[in-house]
This record gives sequence, C-alpha cells and structure tokens, in this order.
Amino acid sequence: MFKLWATFIKDLRLLFRDKVGLLLMFVMPIVLAILIAAIQNNTFKLVNDNKFSVVVYNEDGKTTSHDFITALKETGLFKLREFSAGKEEVPLVEQMQKEDALIGIVIPPSFSSHIELTAKTLSNKISADLGLTSDTTKKIKSRVEQITVYFSPILQESFRQSINGAVRGAVQLTENKQLIRNLYDPEDQKKTVSTLQQEILQNQTQIHEVTALRNGQKTIPNATQHNIPAWTIFAMFFVVTSLGSSLVKEKLNGSFIRLKTLPTNYMVTLASKQITYLCVTLSQVAVIFAIGCYWFPLVGLPKLNLPTDLTGLIVVSCICGWCAVSYALCIGVFAHTQEQANGFGAVTIVIFAAIGGLLVPSFAMPASFRTAMNLSPLHWCLESYYGLFLEGSKLKDLGTTLFPLIGITLILQLVSLWGLKQQKLI
Repeated sequence: MFKLWATFIKDLRLLFRDKVGLLLMFVMPIVLAILIAAIQNNTFKLVNDNKFSVVVYNEDGKTTSHDFITALKETGLFKLREFSAGKEEVPLVEQMQKEDALIGIVIPPSFSSHIELTAKTLSNKISADLGLTSDTTKKIKSRVEQITVYFSPILQESFRQSINGAVRGAVQLTENKQLIRNLYDPEDQKKTVSTLQQEILQNQTQIHEVTALRNGQKTIPNATQHNIPAWTIFAMFFVVTSLGSSLVKEKLNGSFIRLKTLPTNYMVTLASKQITYLCVTLSQVAVIFAIGCYWFPLVGLPKLNLPTDLTGLIVVSCICGWCAVSYALCIGVFAHTQEQANGFGAVTIVIFAAIGGLLVPSFAMPASFRTAMNLSPLHWCLESYYGLFLEGSKLKDLGTTLFPLIGITLILQLVSLWGLKQQKLI
C-alpha cells in the first residue's frame, strides 16, 4: 500500500509540472462548454422567441388577400412587411435583402377570385347535397393559382417545411372563411362568419406536448443540459495529452527498465497512474458541472440541473473517467514519441467526438455511420449521461449504455497490457 501511495504522489507531482496538459484538460473544455452552450442557447431563442421577417407582395389587393395576410400574422411565426399591388416579382429578392427578410411571399392577382370561385363551387355542392335550392347546372371553373414563396438560401429544409405548413394553414383558414360567407345570407354574414370562425378556432383539438422523461418530471431540457455533459466527456478523454506523453517519456528515459531492478511490480505503477488520472477526470466533472450550476445563471445562461440519482451520476462519471484513462494508457503504450501520443490522441478524440454524437446529434447521423458510432467510447459515455440528465433515468436503467462502455474499457486495458508485454517492458 505504501508503494502505491508513494507512486501516486510521484505521478501527482509530475502532473502538476505539466502546465500545457493541465491547460488542455481543464481550461479548453470549460471555454468550449461556455461558448457552445451560449451559441446553442441563442439559437433556441432565435427559433422559439423571434419571428421570421417576411416581405409580402400583394398583387391582388382585395378583401380575401387581406384575410390571408391577417391569417399569416395570427400564426405568430412571421413579422410581415407588406407592399401593395403593382410590384413585380423580379425585384422581390432585392426587397428581401433591403428589408433583411428571410422569406418573400407573392400573392397573385387572381388570388381572391380563385378563392371565391372555389368556395362558391363547394357551397353549391353542399347546398345541393342538403336538398337546398342551388344552381347546380352551371359548373364553375377556376384556374389554380399559386402563392409563390421565396426562401433565403441560409434557411434549412426543416425551417422551409415549417414555413410552408404555416402558409398552407393560412390559405385553408382563408378558404374556410370564404366558404362560410357563401353558406349564410348576406345580412347575417358579417356577424355569423366572425362568430363561427372563432368557434372553429376555439374548438380545435389541442395538442399536449410532454417531454418523455422516465422520472415523470415535466422539465424541458435546455442547451446547458445538452452541452455540459458532452464537453465534460470531451475534457475527460483529453487526459491522453498528459498521460500518454508521461508513459512515452518513461519508456524513452528508461524508467521501465529501472523499475525491473527494484523490489516492486510495474502493475503498481500502472495502477497509480490510472488512479491519479481518474482523480483528474472526476475533478474535471466537478469543476465543469459546478460552472454549469452556479456560474451559468450569473451570465444569463440556463442553469445545469443535476439528475435526481446522484449515486448514478457518480458511478457513470467514474466509469467514463476510467474509460478515458484506459484509452490514454493504450495510446501511451503504443506511441513511440510524445508527438505521436499528443497528435494521434487529440485527432482520434475529435473523430470519436464527431461520430459519437458530441459534435453532431446521433439521430442526425446517416445509417452508414451507425456501426462506427457504436465503436466510439465517447458515444456510450454521452448516452449514459444523457440518460441521467435528459431522460431522468436511474442507474439501474443504464445497463444498455454502461455495459458496452465497460466492455470497451476492459478491451483497452487488455490491449495495453498486451502491448507492454510485446515490448518486454513488464
């Protein structure tokens, strides 16, 4: 036990001498966590709180087209800038740039007449089906008109689909309003149309949104809940820059050979290094999580809400830290120079982060990347943390993510021991 303690103190002193390694392990992940959380939080606010700027060219100018514009406003998604008839479609793009608008909408000249004819055709058919007096001998035909929607090239496909859905909804609301006008007598029309429209809107089937959390809570995860665990894992695995270099340095300066002449086992040294850097990874967890809990609210960022299962959080952090240390150990065993350990270790961590879901959400990965994603230890670390932070899981629910992580860790340990034996260092 004394040998292990003495070796632990020695590794701790070597660690504090590695200023660059400490900088990479603590400062860089903290800066990344703050920047990414702030950027993503602002993105969420842009989508949820702000409205899309829209330029509308109304070439129709009649009551029905104004009803359509009113319906667009009532969706709550758009901030409209309307231009009256007489404008042509060609300068619309220039007008969008001038108004800094992401969307442009052109209402065609015959929009109102098309809506009115369509509504009259349908109302006549309804009246005929009900046995009421109607002119069914005359077939009313109208040319199908198109509302042209211009999108800024920076808008992604998901935003375009949402905007198209809102525009279609406004068109349907306008068509329904015109249909109601045709079904009622002109003298009762104004009051009936307004009242019936309100009743239709108020009696719509409501959609109740619930976040699928296992603990039954209704708290919606924020940008901090997503980013702090992810960049904490990234920080853990960057111990490769310090531990990997330390192992390579000891191999090059003959420390391994000298240890063979002493009355001790090198397994004690390996255990000491792993314990030392496991403490480092747990310190990273404590520091970054504390920043998310206490400092983020002071600078206007969402607070990190720790999971209810704190025991599970500690266990998951220990397993993730051990996996990170095992990977750093494996890199240090097979690297021949410190440059190789630092370069290869850092690059592979970024690659594992990319395919593991830290840089791009795992659900957005193409199917061809699924196998590679499952081979990334960072993926299983992230899934374990997300189970606690986002889904409200308990430790007993995390078997599907922790067992693969433990399996990868054991494989890395065995490969490291095999590499040391092949190099005749133990």
